[in-house]
Amino acid sequence: MRYLKGSNRVWQVARSLLSVYYAYMVEYRAELMFWVLSGSLPLILLGVWTQASEGGQFALSSIEFARYFLAVFITRQFTVVWVIWDFEKEVVEGTLSFRLLQPLDPGWHHFSTHFAERGARLPFIFVLVGLFAWLYPQAIWMPELWRLGFYCITLLVAFSLRFLAQYTFAMFAFWIERATAIEQFWFLFYLFLSGMVAPLNVFPEGIAQAVLWTPFPYLIYFPVAILLGLQINLLQGYCIMLGWFALFWLANRWLWKQGLKRYSGMGA
Repeated sequence: MRYLKGSNRVWQVARSLLSVYYAYMVEYRAELMFWVLSGSLPLILLGVWTQASEGGQFALSSIEFARYFLAVFITRQFTVVWVIWDFEKEVVEGTLSFRLLQPLDPGWHHFSTHFAERGARLPFIFVLVGLFAWLYPQAIWMPELWRLGFYCITLLVAFSLRFLAQYTFAMFAFWIERATAIEQFWFLFYLFLSGMVAPLNVFPEGIAQAVLWTPFPYLIYFPVAILLGLQINLLQGYCIMLGWFALFWLANRWLWKQGLKRYSGMGA
């Protein structure tokens, strides 16, 4: 009985947070449209790689490149994270103090904001996917149901890993004024090693194998490969994702505890 009451309370809190932040995000539809468009780099690269594949020898054909970058665009839309900018602002301006008065870790507020925003941007994603279907009708395909199911699960894990990594970097806002500089440095590696600019199967084999031990490919390339049926090791991939998740979680909790001591010590 106590377990059921606890589960009901968690569900009520989660539902309240998601509904509130979804309503908040829907108020800014115009801004959401620009956010979606700002993540359209994969659609631009789509044209570059499809043209390059016609004159060069690559592991993917022009149609496969088109499908790949469409999947990258969709994956990127569901895994984009900005928590470090919000958290840094809260620490610098002192508004984090109000969050600390609530019996809930501030991270859950940020996580709920991100999760609710995914639903708010769905209409704009459908419009751009429809535009893709109109421009590249030959590249439209229907993935198998089991692939689609695994893709959705992996997408959720990838988003959680991306969020946790950036939220961990955000903890450094307790010590430095511009924790976002860490994210900007991380983004350079993320841009080239996640599969957003180029699929990993066009990399030299030695480099591709080394990159697979980093967290970057599992934020974009791994879920995309599942959806498209590219050759990957599912078990190894999930194990590496969970390993990095555990590492970031431990670092996050330690930095949070140490940061709170410094935050209160500053008189905030």
